[in-house]
Amino acid sequence: MAPKWRELADKLAEQIKGGVYAPGQQLPHIRELVEAGEGSKATVHAAYKALEAEGLVTSSRGHGTVVRQQVPLKRLGIARYDKAKWRDSDEVAFIADRVASGRPYRRNEQTQTVSLIEAPAEVADALSLPVGAPVYARARLVKEGDQPTHTLTSYYRPEHVEGTRIVDPTPGPAGRGGGFRVLYDAGYEIDHMQERIFARAPKADEVSLLQLPPGEPVVELHRTTYTADGTVVEFAIGVHAASRFAWEYDFKVPDSTKDREGQP
Repeated sequence: MAPKWRELADKLAEQIKGGVYAPGQQLPHIRELVEAGEGSKATVHAAYKALEAEGLVTSSRGHGTVVRQQVPLKRLGIARYDKAKWRDSDEVAFIADRVASGRPYRRNEQTQTVSLIEAPAEVADALSLPVGAPVYARARLVKEGDQPTHTLTSYYRPEHVEGTRIVDPTPGPAGRGGGFRVLYDAGYEIDHMQERIFARAPKADEVSLLQLPPGEPVVELHRTTYTADGTVVEFAIGVHAASRFAWEYDFKVPDSTKDREGQP
């Protein structure tokens, strides 16, 4: 026979999955379930911790135990960088993900800080600078409602962005079309990118900042952005809560045989 806390956890999980408790809704306070005869305080607490470990809820001081969004955002791959979105329209990358997911967004769901720092080794290597050279770091925290989804820090050579909206710390995207549009207007049109993604255990500050449940990994993204002549105009590092995104790629399958046959 399963322990009482497990029975309660399973019961609540069925209610969450059945829509009794909707995403963003707070579960009853522990004392309410105790008074309703669902078990002791320790039993209810253990059930809530089990639901948190299974990724169904989040618990935080001041907010109680809240049902998590169960349908992850589409984190678009190639399509999120379509020039029609940021050059010809007003759809920056995080907004493109929301639109593709059919989810609402507010511009204040992206906050940021901008600082001039000494380039650490990885950033210096990506931007072809000596370690310790000055670079601008534009750090963003992105949320869906009150729920953090990811962080993204972009690094730039000062000569590429000095005096532009990219170094303006005002919350929200860097104006119409975001950072890519700013670079475009400054004469640096992005042409191609390299992305590397990998999963890892989160650091303690990431658990707090992203409000991660116990045991949830993060997906780290490294993005290097080039102009047509190979100039690196941005190097970015993103840290994403693994359960909050479904990464989606749609691309033409290469055929290197045909490429070789077309060579003289």
